[in-house]
Amino acid sequence: MSVTAPSPVRPTPLLHRRRTRVVVLLCVMYFIAYFDRTNISTAATHIMDEFSLDKAQFGLLASVFSAFYVSLQILGGWVGEKMGPRLGLLVLGLLWGVSTLFTGMAVGLVTLLLARGLLGLSESATFPTATQAMSRWVPQDRNGFVQGIVHSASRLGTAAAPFVVAWLIGLVDWRFSFIAAGVVSMGWAVVWYMLFRDRPRDMKGISRQELSEIPDIPKAADRPPVPWKRLIRSILPVTIVDFGYGWVAWVFFTWIPTLLTETYDQALTGTGILASVILAGGVIGDTLGGVWSDRIYVRTGDALRARKTLLLIGFIGCVVCLLPVVFTPPLWVAVVSLALSFFFLELTNAQLWSIPMDVAPTWSGTASGMMNTGFGIAGIVSPPIIGALADSTGSFGFPFGLSIGILVAATVLAAVMRPKRVDPIAPAEERVA
Repeated sequence: MSVTAPSPVRPTPLLHRRRTRVVVLLCVMYFIAYFDRTNISTAATHIMDEFSLDKAQFGLLASVFSAFYVSLQILGGWVGEKMGPRLGLLVLGLLWGVSTLFTGMAVGLVTLLLARGLLGLSESATFPTATQAMSRWVPQDRNGFVQGIVHSASRLGTAAAPFVVAWLIGLVDWRFSFIAAGVVSMGWAVVWYMLFRDRPRDMKGISRQELSEIPDIPKAADRPPVPWKRLIRSILPVTIVDFGYGWVAWVFFTWIPTLLTETYDQALTGTGILASVILAGGVIGDTLGGVWSDRIYVRTGDALRARKTLLLIGFIGCVVCLLPVVFTPPLWVAVVSLALSFFFLELTNAQLWSIPMDVAPTWSGTASGMMNTGFGIAGIVSPPIIGALADSTGSFGFPFGLSIGILVAATVLAAVMRPKRVDPIAPAEERVA
């Protein structure tokens, strides 16, 4: 059974609706969250020099973030559904702001690990809870676009981090860049709580027309228990595909500035600019991927077909564009190849987040947390393995070759998977079974 629905004549409007405010708030959150998550890679050489860390030890900082990040993905999504996105994102935003601020106050490897662990813990439930907010406010035929636009904002944060952090380091020092980011994060959390409402009908000024366009998601008290068996069966293949995506994404998030500095002898300013150019490819990829898949859905009424089409195009394009990097090409070839690779990789991001919304709208927080567990596990193993391989081989060529192999495996699984829709009431044949 594919995930299908009646195809609307034209996409449901997003502008001139109260949900525009919701989408803008979420875009700002995704920008800040990824800025806070990836700013450490630009400060890497300063942190490693100050605390005498090697690449494997620095990779542990990404791993400890991901270990805590993955630990509460499913539970965090479930708790987010119980608390509601309004209170949930207030608490989570304050916590990740504090953890970012504490990173700037670290005195050694242990305190850095504790601060990054708290960041991973606080961000673990953030995106599943945000996905629950989208399920309450966004029509299904706009799932891909909205997931694309918010993740495009996250990649804008990723792309901005190298340039902004490099500028702040030059202006003050690396610690100040984390303290400033932490204060901004906490400010967003307060604004979110003031402006957002869990139930669209409680939003001041919302029209009947907009309410009629928004899916009717039951309140937590009225929602049936999570059908874990059916949900796991449907989402597990997507989780494995997300691991392949996450492995390569973490290479970009963690090691691109170091690659530019050590392999191509770029100074801090040059590294910041070139890393931002490379990561900006993801901004375009996320936006285009969401728009493109929604257009396929509107035309065909088949959400699964729309998501899988972009998954395959994105993964195959990323593999092809990464190949030159394995052979350590000249700087301009490496920058173009990496930017195109990240563009194609990010075509898939909105699809991976849209599938849980398409498949299990009633439990989208839990389903998206389950899916994003793959990304979190990749974040535990990818950064230290890539760092250790780069240390042992003296280059990033072999680590990129390994990443290509993992992404090829994810492409094959994406081609054959067929996640089934999980409704509140099981189909008759499943109840009998």
